[in-house]
Amino acid sequence: MRKLKNSELDRLDTDQFRNAQKTPLVIVLDNIRSLNNIGSVFRTADAFLIEKIYLCGITASPPHKDIHKTALGATESVAWEYKKNTVDLIKDLKKDYLCLAVEQTENAIPLNQFIPESSTKYALVFGNEVKGVSQEVVDSCMGVLEIPQYGTKHSLNIAVSAGVVIWDLWSKLQPALKMK
Repeated sequence: MRKLKNSELDRLDTDQFRNAQKTPLVIVLDNIRSLNNIGSVFRTADAFLIEKIYLCGITASPPHKDIHKTALGATESVAWEYKKNTVDLIKDLKKDYLCLAVEQTENAIPLNQFIPESSTKYALVFGNEVKGVSQEVVDSCMGVLEIPQYGTKHSLNIAVSAGVVIWDLWSKLQPALKMK
């Protein structure tokens, strides 16, 4: 096996990305502290053609050198917007999206059991590294997804959680998206 060069990967340029059909997902980052986590989520959003990222509360926004360090330019391709209040944003998003918090709650749907509808657009809310998604934001969502975990730790890093959930929904939606 020969490792491929970047020039052989056939990736989109920024303009092609902006014009490409997007995965029907938006990401909401609720009070994320780490600039590196924010950058990582941008990079994951770019990889899976996510519609948009909403940065809320204390979540920093580009341009910032520490976001750029992990985003590697994805802040230029992925649409994003800052909103001060996450609950107000969720109220607005509910008009067009099924809003789901990614958190550990009573009656959360295990990610491996969740079957997304190809005709539905989703907004996924990821929370603070220490406190998670606030109860007020969970209450404003229409449901909760939980990543099943089996070890001794209670949570995953927010950038890892975003990667796992985005990949899972993207892979489940792909057959329907290719038919459109």
